[in-house]
Amino acid sequence: MAHVAAWKKDIVNELVQDMLENPVVAIVDLHGIPGQQIQSMRAGLRAHAKLKMTKNNLMILAIDEAAKQKPGIEGLKAAVHGQCAIVATDIDPFKLFKKLKATMTPAPAKPGDIAPHDITVFKGPTPFGPGPIIGELQKLGLPAAIDAGKIAIKKDTTLVKAGQPVPANVAAMLPKLDILPMIVGMDLRVAYEDGVVYDKDVLNIPDDYYKTMFATAVYNARALAVEIAFPTKETITLLVAKAFRETMALSITAAIPTKENIEILIAKADAQMLALASASGVQIK
Repeated sequence: MAHVAAWKKDIVNELVQDMLENPVVAIVDLHGIPGQQIQSMRAGLRAHAKLKMTKNNLMILAIDEAAKQKPGIEGLKAAVHGQCAIVATDIDPFKLFKKLKATMTPAPAKPGDIAPHDITVFKGPTPFGPGPIIGELQKLGLPAAIDAGKIAIKKDTTLVKAGQPVPANVAAMLPKLDILPMIVGMDLRVAYEDGVVYDKDVLNIPDDYYKTMFATAVYNARALAVEIAFPTKETITLLVAKAFRETMALSITAAIPTKENIEILIAKADAQMLALASASGVQIK
């Protein structure tokens, strides 16, 4: 049997223990985050979460081991790739997603980074006065010229299309133009709780999303119950009111006098009498 270093066993055991002791386990993407910033973010989570980075194969081994006591947690393995970490916490997945999302900040692009969107330099003045940098801008394909004592870009120009790697010369120029196209921070990929693995698309919802959905469902259910005359303690008042209105309308149409509609019937008869008299030329005194 191949020798396994003791430190690897220790790390796997620590991860397994963290995953078993905490109800929520998540995989977070740390790509592009400087080490110092990761340490700062880790400190911010320390009160309620443990964040551990190690080799991906060790994280997968730990998840497999934890799955023996937490069925379903193995669903996290597909999210272990690239630069990532395991977060074990008592914060529910939705709150954890929002907490980690708050760590996302704009950042400069490095050479070779994949553009998350079209990187465009828009028409207008730059921070630069006249100087050699105008040549650097023009080499990038930017239509630069001197305008009112400043170097200005004459028209909107896309330097990198979304999904394309950022060239080194573009990456060097963008911060000078105050363009920070990358977003870095702890990006939650998936989270596990009570046997369920939640994808980030499920967790990335507005705060009042489910509250609004529930209120809409209640409203629609009550409307349907009233429509089909299904009595419940929530609909009985509405059903009685509806029945009264419909009975009143029917009794007036059929001219059936009751103490509730007699005044309306008399008024209706009077109006019809006047209309008939007017149509026949009879004068009523």
